Amino acid sequence: MHHILAAIQSQPWAILPEYLAAIEGIARRLPTTRELEQIAGDGHAERHVEALAVMGSRAEGTRACTLRDGVGCLPIMGPILPRAALISPSGAGATALDHAAADLRALNAHRDVRNICIVMDTPGGAVAGVNEFARMVAASAKPVTVHITGQGCSAGYWIAAPAKGGIVTDPTGLVGSLGVAMSTSIQEGPDMQGRRALDITSSNAPNKRPDLSTEEGRASLRAMLDEIESVFFAAVAQGRGVTVATVKSDFGGGGLKTGNQAKAAGMVDRVEADGLEATLSRLARGKAPATPRRTAAALSLDVAQRRARLH
Repeated sequence: MHHILAAIQSQPWAILPEYLAAIEGIARRLPTTRELEQIAGDGHAERHVEALAVMGSRAEGTRACTLRDGVGCLPIMGPILPRAALISPSGAGATALDHAAADLRALNAHRDVRNICIVMDTPGGAVAGVNEFARMVAASAKPVTVHITGQGCSAGYWIAAPAKGGIVTDPTGLVGSLGVAMSTSIQEGPDMQGRRALDITSSNAPNKRPDLSTEEGRASLRAMLDEIESVFFAAVAQGRGVTVATVKSDFGGGGLKTGNQAKAAGMVDRVEADGLEATLSRLARGKAPATPRRTAAALSLDVAQRRARLH
């Protein structure tokens, strides 16, 4: 248990805060917490079943993808982890990026797949591997559209941003929670066995075990998170055809936006009243979602960059 919790707390996460707390609760083997109860009742399990019901039959040569009328569907559901998922709140399942990457490559090689649709309902997850997977989405030989059935948050949105086919969401979809966090703990007193844990580092490595009870210690950790956030925001800005300043000012500031709010901010391209069924039907006809705001933003950014180079 302790080594799993230590692994969770040793890496940065781009995830909804309540999900990280729930993952920690499972690692601690707590029977229930407020976060676990909240997640268990948020409807994700029902949404996943409903999405899978319209995604078609299993695509040959993949672990989790389906094929419907020439559209290869890649589910990204539950927390995102770099490798095969071992922990998932309330049995929701999780997405392992190594498996998802293999499936994305398989869909690109599949002779019957014309369009790819990432069906997304995720609170985000661990940062490790996310940027690389987002780059795979951007470089996909076949057009990728992302449809958000519930949550397209944090690391999930990082993955969705570069999709050339655009981002579609249900009206009740939640988008955002951009930012990076770590969860940790400090020793407040002797442990249950009457022994106090002590960390000692070598003389020239003070930041190997920063003292998080001090502002200096927290600042050293925050500097690392800010650097990861800069990579995150740059990837989102490039994918959505806007500036990093726009991502910081208009994309929620770490909060969430509903479908129409996200579209008004330029975070998604379409709010689909008829849900995933309509998106898959449109892609099967070979029609990508309309992206006027995204296209206009990309053109404006290109013009601004050209002007800057001239000066």
